[in-house]
Amino acid sequence: MLSTRTAIAGIAAAIALTLTLSSCASTSSTDASADDGVNAATATSVSAFGDLAGLEKAAKAEGALNVIALPRDWANYGAVLDAFTAKYPEITITEASPDASSAEEIQAADNLKGQDTAPDVFDVGAAVALANTKKFAPYQVATWADIPDALKEQSGLWVGDYGGYMAIGYDPDAVPAPKSLDDLLGDAYKGKVAINGDPTQAGAAFAAVGMASVQSGGSTADFQPGIDFFSKLNKAGNFVKIDPTPATIASGETPVVFDWDYLNVGYGKKLDGQRKWEVVVLPGDGYAGYYNQAISADAPHPAAARLWQEFLYSDEAQNLWLAGGARPVRADAMESAGTIDKKLFDALPEAPDKTVVPSAKESEAAAALLGSNWAAAVQ
Repeated sequence: MLSTRTAIAGIAAAIALTLTLSSCASTSSTDASADDGVNAATATSVSAFGDLAGLEKAAKAEGALNVIALPRDWANYGAVLDAFTAKYPEITITEASPDASSAEEIQAADNLKGQDTAPDVFDVGAAVALANTKKFAPYQVATWADIPDALKEQSGLWVGDYGGYMAIGYDPDAVPAPKSLDDLLGDAYKGKVAINGDPTQAGAAFAAVGMASVQSGGSTADFQPGIDFFSKLNKAGNFVKIDPTPATIASGETPVVFDWDYLNVGYGKKLDGQRKWEVVVLPGDGYAGYYNQAISADAPHPAAARLWQEFLYSDEAQNLWLAGGARPVRADAMESAGTIDKKLFDALPEAPDKTVVPSAKESEAAAALLGSNWAAAVQ
């Protein structure tokens, strides 16, 4: 089923326990790279290993990769993980706490620093990425030139990978089709509208407030109108503080959900035969966003972490995001090169006439504003 990647009570302890119990023993990074004189932990590109074969050799010597907060049904992550394992069976992947939020990934890394069980890599929303750059190792993948400058930190501390548009999914048997944000304030939506997590911790929920802002006279530089909208939604009794899943949709608890378009489409596929599920990207400014990849500066398996990044930005993995309904970051370059899956690419929902994406500075400001104002607005 689709996962929420939102906060879970006591998650820090659960993450630590999961990683400690499930991680496999591995060769230390220093030992794994010493034979070839390469310090994988400081490598900033594949050239440090000579070539991809050299990186593969170092990663196989480590024999392990620790990932965290990667739901298998989020943007086709299950297929991505399985494809990496099929390509590199010598590397055992430990998948910890798939439902953790972006913020909790960083917390787990802090809690497990210096241990073989710590996360090697992160998949985080923009706000969390920007707030934690000191915890990341710079690395530029071989396909670096294909990635738009606006979607990557210039040294490779974090890099956008896959994304989409914030959309509204709804059960047409439970509510009328929303045609504007203000429709959701009406009586027909009483106790029915949910967002995917806490916007101070989860990227999808952060984007929901961003979308509400640009649809309410604000902008990516001013999230207050979005906070005000959800305050009004809460006062109207329409805001449901339940993290949505296919189970909550099937039960009727969350018949209206703000989420990324590719995840809302996935809800519909999962619920086929149980519930009708429609997805709409509201007219006007479309709020787009990408999730970002980063390598932990304290990765216990630094070569495997870098090989994972190389794989994620390969044509194979980028097309796997596409198969999950997400928009791969290298899509334009792959289309030009003829390496994109054209059938899947052409099947993506039509993009809005105008797309907005918050800048790094805007995301930092929005995160600070949410930290100060969100809880009081929806209490």
